[in-house]
Amino acid sequence: MITNTANPVLRVAPAAPAEAAAYFRASLAFHADVSDVATAVTAGGDPGFVVVDSRSTESWDQGHVPGAVHLPTALIPEQAEQLLDKSVPVVTYCWGPGCNGATRAALALAELGYQVKEMLGGFEYWAREGFAYDTWEGPARRDADPLTAPVGGECGC
Repeated sequence: MITNTANPVLRVAPAAPAEAAAYFRASLAFHADVSDVATAVTAGGDPGFVVVDSRSTESWDQGHVPGAVHLPTALIPEQAEQLLDKSVPVVTYCWGPGCNGATRAALALAELGYQVKEMLGGFEYWAREGFAYDTWEGPARRDADPLTAPVGGECGC
């Protein structure tokens, strides 16, 4: 096998297909897409999971996913059992891809025995993709950012 050292993408060879499939299957067990979460929570009825916003009260007031439970990461050990049912899967989110608060919240919940996924993109991508959100002043919505979501349609992924 010839190694392509000039190409930074192929400097390390891609994984074997079976290894890649196992990795990506596992990734889907740990992560949820903003669009998929929005579709499930806005479809009406019980989505089968609860959304947890792990940010501060100031951040929550600035904007949060409608119907989400506000549970800052630092309060999870004290308050999770009062706010969440261990038989219902949890989807955590924080600010956005540059923040690992949702990861820390998911870890804390998993260590307490909850089934957890992290919402990729966090609140930033919820708002950027044009989904409605709540603020301390009431409901809000921004136009979809054409760099993150298709305008007037579905992405098809």
